[in-house]
Amino acid sequence: MSTATVSDRRVLVTGGGGFIGSHLTSALATDNHVRVLDDFSTGQRANLPEDVTVIEGDVRDRETVDAAMEGVDIVFHEAAMVSVPESIEQPADCHELNGTATVDVFDCARKRDTQVVFASSAAVYGTPDDVPIGADSPTEPNSPYGFEKRLGEQYARFYNERYGLPTVPLRYFNVYGPRGLDGEYAGVIGTFIRQAQAGEPLTVEGDGTQTRDFVHVDDIVRANLLAATTDAVGRPFNVGTGQSVSINELAETVRDVVGADVSIDHVPGRKNDIEHSKADLSDARELLGYEPTVPLREGLKATLDAEGG
Repeated sequence: MSTATVSDRRVLVTGGGGFIGSHLTSALATDNHVRVLDDFSTGQRANLPEDVTVIEGDVRDRETVDAAMEGVDIVFHEAAMVSVPESIEQPADCHELNGTATVDVFDCARKRDTQVVFASSAAVYGTPDDVPIGADSPTEPNSPYGFEKRLGEQYARFYNERYGLPTVPLRYFNVYGPRGLDGEYAGVIGTFIRQAQAGEPLTVEGDGTQTRDFVHVDDIVRANLLAATTDAVGRPFNVGTGQSVSINELAETVRDVVGADVSIDHVPGRKNDIEHSKADLSDARELLGYEPTVPLREGLKATLDAEGG
């Protein structure tokens, strides 16, 4: 396993006050000069270390992005509309934030010769034909969120091939961890934990045999640091664990870790829900040196400890 170090660099993290962005900011702040660009519509200032420069602004404002990037060596582009249901309700807003703003980030980076690590998503795959899902698997997204992430990847490749800009898209699978139990990133883990803590039944949608690849935010941060130091630019990488966990198994594990004596109840399944998801990490292992390090049970316990629960 490779351990990446990014040190003595000038770094910009867009969306740095959010769930993933704040963990990345904290990891970078020890040895780098870090700026955060965030409008704090969903992120929190309290998530940020004291020794970072905070620019309160909107990533959709090109002038703000350009000014924030002045003198910066690396941009970690995390700012986004992250809710798939919200993207379906507001596709034009999703395009503006996840599409147009991302192109502006790449374009400002090109003019300043600034490397970009781009937060993409496994949503680009849509409903996968097979699992595990390789980085070369077909991308057929089924939501505006997935469309825009795929568009961002295509622009990342274009800016790399046409202008020589170092870009690395990272396709995050199901991310969880401290600060991610509520809000847009909560997902099924956040739902189960909050239900268990409240002494309520855990509600499993459908029969619970559907599977997901749950990856702890510490592994996401590690992948970002590796992406910032790789020569394998202009191509996407999966970031997950390479392990699949059924929703039934997840519910039982959460109940056990929380120590809640509650039932697990099944409710009607979600329409068009993906049955199975698991990352093939071959490319990430070979070219980034990425290896997941946080097993699910351990990650859930650490998340609870960090949340004071």
